[in-house]
Amino acid sequence: MLLPLVWAACAAAGYWYALQQHIPLALALKLFPAILLEATFYSVLGVERWRARAEKLPPAVLAVALTLAALAPYSAATIALGSVEWRSIFGIGALAAAASFWYIVLPHKPASDIFFLLLMAIVMVARVFHQFYPAPHPKIPLQTLGQLMWIRTGALAMLSIRRVRGVGFGFWPQLREWKIGVVYYAISVPALAALAWWIHFAKPRMPTGWERTSFLAVATFFGTLWVVALGEEFLFRGLLQQWLSAWLASDWIGLIAASILFGSVHLWFSHFPNWRFFLLATIQGIFYGLAFRKGRSIRASMVTHALVVTTWRVFFV
Repeated sequence: MLLPLVWAACAAAGYWYALQQHIPLALALKLFPAILLEATFYSVLGVERWRARAEKLPPAVLAVALTLAALAPYSAATIALGSVEWRSIFGIGALAAAASFWYIVLPHKPASDIFFLLLMAIVMVARVFHQFYPAPHPKIPLQTLGQLMWIRTGALAMLSIRRVRGVGFGFWPQLREWKIGVVYYAISVPALAALAWWIHFAKPRMPTGWERTSFLAVATFFGTLWVVALGEEFLFRGLLQQWLSAWLASDWIGLIAASILFGSVHLWFSHFPNWRFFLLATIQGIFYGLAFRKGRSIRASMVTHALVVTTWRVFFV
């Protein structure tokens, strides 16, 4: 039942986006199979019983499946557009294979974990997928397919091959996690808003057109919850914060260290070095880390993260 709902939501969102951005429907329809493929594979990531089935496969077989699944959406999109490039297929396949086979080739030890996370972060920060995916229209960020692929491939390698536990991974928070996420959001907003104003990062604004604003808020919240927050909270809170806390024998030092690292990846936003965003993201990371610590689940920190991003998008410029 889940997949038909996901496909219907993708169809509705794609149709609305095409109309809003004046994208020819014929072009949108060409890309629709690739979007459905990525949505299908990405859905597997968030459903525990589906991941459990994947874990029953031999690790090498699962790694091969992850690598092939990484190539499928790109192939569907570029075949439809008539713009297949073997250099891109090789690049995407090589990256996916590196992530998928990492814990088959290398031991399950801290050094391997750190270098794996560095690989995941560098590929995203360097915007590698912009080089591989074509740009059929100025308003179609096709490289997003690559970014989603990279999140699901890395997360599945960690969850189903590396078998990390204690993360609380999933798309939909439980009631307790919703409450924790909202509480830490409410605590964080005054401090973050004051800091943003003080360092001239952003200033408040009153949105106009409440129908459009409401749609923007809902779309931003769930888009952030299931993509940006899911990936970042898994990496920085579910993995790094837990590991650093254990290695440094202190929950607080681990939380602060993970928050500083979270802030560091935002140095590249818009321009380098973006010290304002680094400072703001570091403080945000502390609140996200507190939500994770309280809920013992990234779903709690995902709620805080998504609410903060939505507030920035709707009420600040």
